[in-house]
Amino acid sequence: MLQNKKVVFIGGSSGIGLESAKQAIAHGAEVVIASRSENKLQQAKEQLGMKASVQQLDLTIEHEVEQFFQNVGSFDHLVVSAAETSGGPFLKTDTSQARQLFENKFWGQYYAVKYGAPKLSPNGSIVLFSGVVAYKSMIGSSILGAANAAVSNMGKTLALELAPIRVNVVSPGIMDTPSRSKMTEEARQQLYESIASRLPVQRVGTPEDAAQSVMYLLTNSFVTGTVIHVDGGHVLT
Repeated sequence: MLQNKKVVFIGGSSGIGLESAKQAIAHGAEVVIASRSENKLQQAKEQLGMKASVQQLDLTIEHEVEQFFQNVGSFDHLVVSAAETSGGPFLKTDTSQARQLFENKFWGQYYAVKYGAPKLSPNGSIVLFSGVVAYKSMIGSSILGAANAAVSNMGKTLALELAPIRVNVVSPGIMDTPSRSKMTEEARQQLYESIASRLPVQRVGTPEDAAQSVMYLLTNSFVTGTVIHVDGGHVLT
C-alpha cells in the first residue's frame, strides 16, 4: 500500500512515531525520521534498517523546520507525532510553561505543515496528533486540552485549504509510551491499572494501537478532515 512511497515521521524515534515508521516500512515505504535526540535517532535507525534515514530536528525552531524540509525534498506523506506534554492546576502554572507547551504541541505541528506541505505530492497526506483532553475535560489539563483542540481544528480546516492533499488527525487516549519513563515502574503501573479499570476496553493503549490508525489514514485515499479517536472509549472525568 505504501510501496515506493517516502514518508516523513517527525517524532519517529520512539513510541507511536517509531511504531508507525516500522509499520510503514512493512508496507513498502521508505521513511525519514526526525527528532531532537541524536541517541534515540541512532537507536531507531538500528531498528528500522536500510529503508530509514534519520535527521536531528528541534520542531519548535522554525528555521530548523524550514531547512529540514529543504533537505528532505519531495515526499508523499507526513506524520507529526512529536510533542512534549505537561499538566497542572491552571492558576499555579507559570505562563512561560503554558507558552512552551503550545510551542511543543501546536506551533511545532504548525511549522511542520507550513514547510512540509509544499513538498508533498498532490495525492499525499498529513497526519497530525491531538489528544484525548481536547474532547474529555480533565482537571489539570486545561492548557494541554486547549493546545490539542487547536491542533484538531487546524487539521480539519487544512483538509479544505490544502486539498487534494489529505489532512487528518489522530487523538490518542492514555498510552503506554516512553513519555512516562520518568515515573517509577510502580507508579506507572498503578496509573495504568486505575485508568484501565474505567475504560470499556479494560486496558491502556499501546503504540501499536495508534500506529494502526496512522496506517489507515496514510493508505485510505477517501479519508480527509477527520479525527480518529484511539482512546479505548475514554470516559474519565
